[in-house]
Amino acid sequence: MAQKQFTDKKRITMAVVAEATGIHRTTLSKIANVRNYKTSTVVLDKLCTYFEVSLPDVAEYVKGGDDEKESKEDSPENTDNK
Repeated sequence: MAQKQFTDKKRITMAVVAEATGIHRTTLSKIANVRNYKTSTVVLDKLCTYFEVSLPDVAEYVKGGDDEKESKEDSPENTDNK
């Protein structure tokens, strides 16, 4: 948001982004504030379009997220054979 604010020479709030993109403000807040928050590619596409950037500018792949933890817990060697 900072780059767009600088380019447009005006302050951009989540409410402005929400209205322009159709993404709910709660979703934007979670994306900004909740580590490992899962969102859809549709939301990421809307953000990329709004900010006129590519995906790496709005999202980062973090190895070892919640999915990896869940898949390890569900693996056959970690099941309890009672």
